[in-house]
Formats: sequence, C-alpha cells, structure tokens
Amino acid sequence: MLKLQAAMPGEPETDHPRPERLIAGNPRRDTWNRVDADLGGSRLHCGVWRCEPGHWRIAMDEGEHELFTVLQGRCRVHRDDGSVLEAGPGEALFLPPGFRGSFEVLETLTKTYAIVAPAPG
Repeated sequence: MLKLQAAMPGEPETDHPRPERLIAGNPRRDTWNRVDADLGGSRLHCGVWRCEPGHWRIAMDEGEHELFTVLQGRCRVHRDDGSVLEAGPGEALFLPPGFRGSFEVLETLTKTYAIVAPAPG
C-alpha cells in the first residue's frame, strides 16, 4: 500500500521543461516518484508532481497513458487540435497515447499521477 499526499516527505527530483518546448516561463517541477513497476512489457510510474506556473509543449509516446488528479492549484491542457481542458482540485484528466499539445500551469500545481509507458529497450 502507498499513500500519496500534497506534502510528500523526502527530497524530490527537480527539473525544468526543455528550452525548445517552453511557451511561457521556466517553471521548476518537483517529482516524488514512488512507484516504478514492471507490468510485463510496460512500466507503471506513480507519485506526486508539483510545478510552478508556466506553459510548455508536451508529446505522449505511442503506448504511453497518463491519468492525473489535481490536489492543489489549476492547470490547462491544450490539444494541438485547439481543444482545451482545465482542471482544479479534485478533478482528474486522462492523456491518451500519442497526445500532442501543451501543458499550462495557471496556479502552482500539485497532482498525483499514474503513467503506463512501454518498457525501455
């Protein structure tokens, strides 16, 4: 069993979006990945992610799925076809394989996530 919460113990892994993907800002992103499990051909990653406001392009690999639930803050996900979904506390979004678009953090965001992706190699 595992409990994920807005204030995770321990030090996160910290990064920023790659410069070529930035649309606005250069937000710090903190990740507490607590699950990295073999699903037999795929990997499952679960944890908590926190990010400062900013906006950058994203691209999901074929076979990569993400479901996330917002604990704090607000975000918008923009699909390349022009559609937009916004999420706030208590709301979840699913990003399908091959998704292309951008991720915009409107207010410092904390979310839990579950990502299933093809195993490397």
